[in-house]
Amino acid sequence: MRTCTMILLLMLSAGHVPAEQPANLPRGILKLTSAEPLKEMSPLMHASYLKNTGVEMFRGSWVMAASASTLLIKPGEEFAPNGAYSPDNGRTWTVLPANPDFDGALPHGYRREAFPVFVDPVNGNIFKLMPSLDTPGLDPLVNEPPIALEAYYLRYRVSVDGGKTFLFDEPIVQKGKTPENPFEGVYRGKNGIFMGDVGSQIIRTRSGRIMIPAQACKLGPDGKLSSPGGGFTYTDVIMILGRWRDDNRLDWEIGQPIEADPSRSTRGMIEPTVAEMFDGRLLCVMRGSNGGAKDPEYKIPSYRWVSVSPDEGLHWSTPEPWTYDDDTPFFSPSSMSLLLKHSSGRVFWIGNISPSNCQGNHPRYPLVIGEVEPNTLDLIKGTVLEIDTKRPDESGLNLSHFWGFEDRETSEIVVVGARYSADYNSNTPMVWRIAVQ
Repeated sequence: MRTCTMILLLMLSAGHVPAEQPANLPRGILKLTSAEPLKEMSPLMHASYLKNTGVEMFRGSWVMAASASTLLIKPGEEFAPNGAYSPDNGRTWTVLPANPDFDGALPHGYRREAFPVFVDPVNGNIFKLMPSLDTPGLDPLVNEPPIALEAYYLRYRVSVDGGKTFLFDEPIVQKGKTPENPFEGVYRGKNGIFMGDVGSQIIRTRSGRIMIPAQACKLGPDGKLSSPGGGFTYTDVIMILGRWRDDNRLDWEIGQPIEADPSRSTRGMIEPTVAEMFDGRLLCVMRGSNGGAKDPEYKIPSYRWVSVSPDEGLHWSTPEPWTYDDDTPFFSPSSMSLLLKHSSGRVFWIGNISPSNCQGNHPRYPLVIGEVEPNTLDLIKGTVLEIDTKRPDESGLNLSHFWGFEDRETSEIVVVGARYSADYNSNTPMVWRIAVQ
């Protein structure tokens, strides 16, 4: 990785020499143990373990409280106002009523989207992030309305009793800022800040920072939305960093934005996924894009992008194409991905890799998993396993919008999602299981 030398110098100057991966830890062998088609979406979608040990699980609402009278419920999904609880590793679930009902009196057109919850592994608090729109009269049936790029902002809720009740519902605001200007460079009504896909999972660092991998639209010199790469959107990655207070709220700050070179990624940096490595460095993997007005023939290479922080998210290296451990880059569409830390200490990446240069978002197959080399932070080519891909009789396929976690009973990596048609109008829900041998 070309950023490693710079990062090493930063760490040495700070008196921090990266540790080596233990020599007695053999390389993991990944094996697909099952690929189960379902009649409806698995209740494991967006589920998280509730405690440091054991198999109790919690999941937040899967759908959007768009107004007091309208809820967007997709086929095969159920609405759980506060969430749902499972005592037995996701086999059975109990729906938890909203308590209190923060969304019941929202004006028509307001939205509170339910991002998957984060359960703090140390204090057990449930942190519920709510990408939000306060847009009176906005049609609740409009998916991804253009005004969202200007108006998105973030709220949060905290539960200290396993999701039975939530203490408050408040906007996330950087210390010293205001709800109208919640973060440096972000202004409500001008440029939105929001989450990517669910691969942008929240983590807690070893020093106790809560990290939200978010993205914000870019403003130009005229104070309006800018797209310097010529794509239909353009975002910088912004890491929101929180510290718990005694009242179960958090004090917020942000790290240095991760900014793309618009000549190399036409839509900026998108949908970050983050993992803390064994030596304390933070690895951030992002989707970029090609295509758009400045690259109509898709000549820009469709790389996956990587940035590294030596100081728990405050500063980040310039994003560069992610490479295999033989220093060769690989092609990947503009799609979500997920870094997943396994109980063995290994870090795995799940996403799409293509044999040839992609065109924007496509093709979103095959879906693969591979191990991250712990010292160089490259993707180990020899570990990459194909989870699923397009069949000869299929005209197209989208293997994206998935959820991943480690099953505490089996130590398998569980990937929950669907085999979506090319137009996303139909799907076959799936659960894939991968053994780490």
